[in-house]
Amino acid sequence: MDDYYSKHLSAERLRLCYEIAPPRVVQYLNAEIDFVLNKIKPSDKVLELGCGYGRILLKLAAKAKTVVGIDNSGESILLAKDILKDFKNCQVFEMDDKKLDFPDNYFDKVLCLQNGLSAFKLNKRNLIKETLRVTRIGGSSFFSSYSNNFWEDRLGWFRLQVECGLLGEIDEDKTKDGVIICKDGFRATTITEGKFRNFCEKLNLIPKITEVDKSSIFWEIIKN
Repeated sequence: MDDYYSKHLSAERLRLCYEIAPPRVVQYLNAEIDFVLNKIKPSDKVLELGCGYGRILLKLAAKAKTVVGIDNSGESILLAKDILKDFKNCQVFEMDDKKLDFPDNYFDKVLCLQNGLSAFKLNKRNLIKETLRVTRIGGSSFFSSYSNNFWEDRLGWFRLQVECGLLGEIDEDKTKDGVIICKDGFRATTITEGKFRNFCEKLNLIPKITEVDKSSIFWEIIKN
């Protein structure tokens, strides 16, 4: 994941990003979590990529048999371990996303949520391939990004983060078409439906596409 996140938006600073989220953004965040929770069975072993400080893992651990989260920020992982200390079915690891340190066919569900795929700076096709490698036959990998309908709400949330000193000033001239650019070098992109279809076509994959809450686009890939 981009070094900006590990250096400037990890642990408590990342948690503050979500604590200041306005009601429409909270609705979007909860709608994504509810969508994947409805796909998870009590017997499932679940992996979350880019788990941060464990915000989503808390919900997953209450539903799935086993939950694992990885992130490249050591500070976020330390906070996640503290937050999740009472959940014996949950583990978190500081791990590079280029090569997931898990066996083939290990997880029932793999999640890369809330525009997480965009934040990973490695080759997106390789990440999708690696995700499917650790997903069992018949299991699913889920990826999500922002719906075009959510642009103004998303931009408003980022402006709040700027006001709280979590991000640099937004470059209003360059910020458009799903891309938010800050003057301190931060760049938040969006994976469009066309881009994701292109990734999948080159891997001979056919994703199931669902719009959720008019705020998210989900791609589910079932491993055959």
